[in-house]
Amino acid sequence: MLRAIAVAGLILGLVAVAVFGPGLLEDANRNLESAQANEGASLARCDLLNDSPCSWSDGAGEWQVSLSELGEGTQGMEYQLTVVTPERPERFLAVLRGESMYMGEYPVPLGNRAGNEYSARFTAPFCAVDATMTWRIDLQQGQQPIEGIPAKLVFQAEPH
Repeated sequence: MLRAIAVAGLILGLVAVAVFGPGLLEDANRNLESAQANEGASLARCDLLNDSPCSWSDGAGEWQVSLSELGEGTQGMEYQLTVVTPERPERFLAVLRGESMYMGEYPVPLGNRAGNEYSARFTAPFCAVDATMTWRIDLQQGQQPIEGIPAKLVFQAEPH
């Protein structure tokens, strides 16, 4: 008797999942896509090669980020990223992420030059599919993203 009730409950559970599960998953996906679209829509884009420097203020003070091309290196176009911060973050990183296409994450350690000015020299990875790849730069302190940046920091890598 107990076995028959357990089997009937299992069958009812499977039927409920088959009927209601896809709808719940679609709602969850729709909510996730909406949240991601709203997050991206609320941020302005700052093209680091054309709009440089990108500046903003937060509770700690003034930030300024600039990017310049240094010329063709052995691995492709080399860039110089400079960040002026209101305070001195420890383990300061710029993380390259593909904006127009996902190509992984490439951490670039920022070294302290003078005062609160940090810089790094790097080569953006080459994309064989899209020679004019758009990259996003996210600033982090160690593993934690730096909060309150009001713009997406992007640049378009030059083909080589």
